[in-house]
Amino acid sequence: MHLLKKLFFLFFASLLTYSCFEDFDDHGAYASEINDFVWKGMNLMYLYKQEISNLSNDRFNNSEEYSSYLNSFARPEDLFESLIYERQNIDKYSYIVDNYAQLQQSQQGISISNGMEFGLAYAPNSSFDIYGFVRYVHPQSPADENGIKRGDIFKGINNTNLNTDNYLQLLSEDSYLVNFANYFDNNTETTNDDIIELNEIDIHLTKIYLEKNPIFFSEIFTYNQSKIGYLMYNRFLTNYENNLNSIFSEFKSNNIQNLILDLRYNPGGAIDNAVYLSSLITGQFNDEIFCSDQWNSEIQEFWLNNNPENLIRRFQTYENSLFLNKIYILTSRSTASASELVINSLNPYIDVIHIGETTYGKYQGSLTLYDSENLSVENIDPTHNYALQPLVFKILNAVGNTDYYDGLQPDYILQEFPANMGEIGDESEPLLSFAIDLINSKEITSIRSSYINFLDDNFRFEDLNKEMYIE
Repeated sequence: MHLLKKLFFLFFASLLTYSCFEDFDDHGAYASEINDFVWKGMNLMYLYKQEISNLSNDRFNNSEEYSSYLNSFARPEDLFESLIYERQNIDKYSYIVDNYAQLQQSQQGISISNGMEFGLAYAPNSSFDIYGFVRYVHPQSPADENGIKRGDIFKGINNTNLNTDNYLQLLSEDSYLVNFANYFDNNTETTNDDIIELNEIDIHLTKIYLEKNPIFFSEIFTYNQSKIGYLMYNRFLTNYENNLNSIFSEFKSNNIQNLILDLRYNPGGAIDNAVYLSSLITGQFNDEIFCSDQWNSEIQEFWLNNNPENLIRRFQTYENSLFLNKIYILTSRSTASASELVINSLNPYIDVIHIGETTYGKYQGSLTLYDSENLSVENIDPTHNYALQPLVFKILNAVGNTDYYDGLQPDYILQEFPANMGEIGDESEPLLSFAIDLINSKEITSIRSSYINFLDDNFRFEDLNKEMYIE
């Protein structure tokens, strides 16, 4: 990473010598200084720069024109949003924050949360009413202290039934009353006759700064002297690599023959950590290409001309690498970005048995840009706390596969059912049980023939929502 940092400094210095940055004083006549930072950061780094005419290097003829443009936006957020390429379809992920300290905490696994991780789905026979189902609860969180459990159903917030018009506002609040419900499936396979009814259980939850351990559960199962490792990993964080290494040390010392990696609730995170995990799973591909980056045309050309190796991320071999040739990965619609990177980048090398739902479909990476001379975290302008988290590159695996807008398709399509979630790590939990049976060559049957209509999840209300980033 030190080499990468030096190369970035070289790139910034090189580009600044010929770009329009040099033409406009940082404190132009009437330019908002924060807007100045926003435009320059996007002009330099944005992945889709070439698609946005207002980001062209020759967009402005003089500093007065540049200042007038910046001052036409009352807020930095408005300028930033005007520079996004196809917000609804292509770039759904770039964002701006007015408190970069909170963003930095998110990259360390600390977020404002009540500890209730949930999915949201349309109510049976409705395209308007929705309900929530608890996927898991973080230990020692407000949700845990109030006795909320995996599989709990809720239908309302603050005594208002959830629907597509109000759920974003209601669940964005820092404190709210959760109105729980019962799910009745009437003992049939179809969801058309399912009923969700409020049960008069209401629990008040308040969000706090909560450190979420991404390693939620690990276990080793033994079947006829054959050992299966299981890991539920819920976020890619570099500050948990020692913890990951310890788990893989246990896997290796127990000589596991198969590994089930549960990424159902993993929305992404640090790319370096995804490479690290994948290198622990394998080990036999030391220095082989794990993935490569594709930046905007200016940055891409710079790397190709100066150091093409800086566009490539490679496998490593570690002491506790397992050297596996096959892995079983569990997914849901919330499996995104760095989780998809692991699946996509392992695919050319080993047999990836993908079980669950089609993944989210996020193949672009981002980088935090600060208001400093080189956009790094050093010597940040102390007069404000704004930072940018724009998409700056997309990722390709070793054979060039990328642009999976519609997600990665599973080999076995299975979906969790809110009325029968099971316990995480229990061998009878439906998706885990399916994977174990598959490993043990047992007869395989589907969990259900009818599926819920999934809508959203709790990551919508947190920083780094489905982000894949370099630090």
